[in-house]
Amino acid sequence: MQVKVKLFATLMDYLPPGARGNEIDLDVGNDASVSEIIGRFALPERMTHLVLVNGHFIAREARPTWQLKEGDHLAVWPPVAGG
Repeated sequence: MQVKVKLFATLMDYLPPGARGNEIDLDVGNDASVSEIIGRFALPERMTHLVLVNGHFIAREARPTWQLKEGDHLAVWPPVAGG
């Protein structure tokens, strides 16, 4: 099945060649979890601050068991600060 992954800010550096801007379409297994997909990019866990699937927040403790579905959009942001 296919899912779209978007990495924001400094996490864009972890995208493989061929990514379009900050996103890539991935072929994944039918039982792929959010944690599994994040792991494919070797993102440091401390850098995966905000994770959304189809616009819904996925808490850190739910990521290993949250299974993605065909066409899902996974978005990941690092911690940010500002004023």
